[in-house]
Formats: sequence, C-alpha cells, structure tokens
Amino acid sequence: MPEHRSDRAHPDLDPQRTGAALPAGQVAALAVAILVFAGIGGRYWIRGDFDIVHALLSLFFSVNLVVCYWEICLFLRRDHIERRTGYWRDRRRETGRSPVAEFLRARVPLAKLFSPTQWADVWATYAQYDGSYADRRTYGFNVDIANGFATPVPTLILYAACSVDLMPALVAGIIGAMLFWQLIYMTSVYWVSFFVADRQSQISRREKYIYIYGMNCPWVLCALLGLYVSIRLIADGDYSVLGR
Repeated sequence: MPEHRSDRAHPDLDPQRTGAALPAGQVAALAVAILVFAGIGGRYWIRGDFDIVHALLSLFFSVNLVVCYWEICLFLRRDHIERRTGYWRDRRRETGRSPVAEFLRARVPLAKLFSPTQWADVWATYAQYDGSYADRRTYGFNVDIANGFATPVPTLILYAACSVDLMPALVAGIIGAMLFWQLIYMTSVYWVSFFVADRQSQISRREKYIYIYGMNCPWVLCALLGLYVSIRLIADGDYSVLGR
C-alpha cells in the first residue's frame, strides 16, 4: 500500500523514525497546564491572591482554547478526517482497542506539535462515537468549526479581564454573557441533534456517558458558572465576584 495513503497509521508517530516526540495526551495536558498557570500565576504575581472561581474559569478558558485549535483543524483537514475515520474504524475491529486511548498514547514529533494533520485524529477517533464529525453536512461538525473560529478572541479577552482587570467589569460581563450563553445553547443543541439522529443506538451506554456526556458537559456546567459570574460583573460593576 502506498506510503502516502492517509488511511494508514501515521509513519511519523514512530519515535524511532522521528526522534524527539511526546504522547498526544501529554502534549494536550501540557498546553492546558501552561495556559492555566499563565492566568492563575499572573493574577497571583500582580494581585497576590488566589480565588477558586477564577481558577475554575481559567481552567475552562484554557481547555476551550486548546479545543478551538482542534476545531480549526477540523475545518482545515476535513477531507483527511473523513478518510482517517475509516482507518480508526478498521483498527478498532482488528485490535478491540479504544481509538481515543490509542490516539492519546500516539507520539507526536516535537517538530509537528502544531500540525493540523497531526491533530486531525482528535476528530477521526471521536467520530467512532459520533459519526457526525466525519460528515460535513451535520450540525455537530459545523457548530464546532464555528466555535473554533468565533470564540478564541472573546475567550482570551475574558481570560485577561478576569486575571488582571483588563477592562471595566461591565464590559467584561457583557462579553462573558454573550460567550457563555452561546456555549450553553450550542452544546445543548448538539446533544439534541445527537439523540434526534438516534446516534446513541450505535454506541454502548458507557461510551455515551464518557464521550457524549462527559466530554461535552464542561461547555454547559462551566459555562453556567461563567454566565453567573458575567451577570454579577454587570450587576456589581466590579470584580468582587472573583474575590476582589
């Protein structure tokens, strides 16, 4: 089979052929940790305090920024993802292993940490549990692309505002209310679309709770917290809801 075929395992995931590399799961965790530390550490450095609500929002903002990059990759590599979905489906049948677990353990060369092709497998593996991510005609596919392009800027603005009082609390609250309501609505409609399409019948109950509920609930629960904070920022006119 030709080496360039994208339905084969990536040859550059072999550390003996690529040199320095890290597991994909570790790369994602490190990216989130760096972003979280920037917010919490920056606040402590400037203001000398720590607040649990701010820490939770910093974690959510950091995860959302990483996911936004993956969602941009979903758009940039949509043809590739459709082909890779078949590869992971066949591999799951052959090995009986979880595609997500295999992907998270696969080693990403340091020279390709930001390669959209490397991170396309995020969606090719998730498509084993929700096939809409291998079908560009679906709501799930397109709403995640929209999130990837639309929310990084307001997320960064709110991240800075909540950490170092970048702007008046009223302005931050208005931006936050718009962003968090959008995330709650977007995720809720995604769940509705998943069940209306009867996709739950194609996966096990365990997979439904882990991959459909578990992986998406932060965009409802954390967004509800963010919406509450945003309303308080507007009503109070200051950042007291974040402990100052």
